[in-house]
Amino acid sequence: MCRNWGGGPLLVVECESDVSFSGEENIGLYQSSQWAERGFCKQCGSHLFYKLKQNNQYFIPVGLFDNCEGLVFDHQVFIDEKPKYYCFANQTKNLTGAEVFAQFAPPE
Repeated sequence: MCRNWGGGPLLVVECESDVSFSGEENIGLYQSSQWAERGFCKQCGSHLFYKLKQNNQYFIPVGLFDNCEGLVFDHQVFIDEKPKYYCFANQTKNLTGAEVFAQFAPPE
């Protein structure tokens, strides 16, 4: 789903729930699943966030931040669905889709 949304892997900063935006009238929401929604700019279409509905946890694309010093690329999700045409050199914690759903998705 993330590759369809952005054309490649989605690199994000995990921002918990304490997030505020200016210009909220310009933010559109797309209900991407039962447990998450995606925010985008109504003016230019830029991706703004992926948010888990259950706990309001935000994941914001790293490219939106002016200062990325000190950020650490430490985990990958849906590693079992990663295409063979790219591979990151960083040593990271890798989670399968099932592991992600077990960690973040609400119980059914």
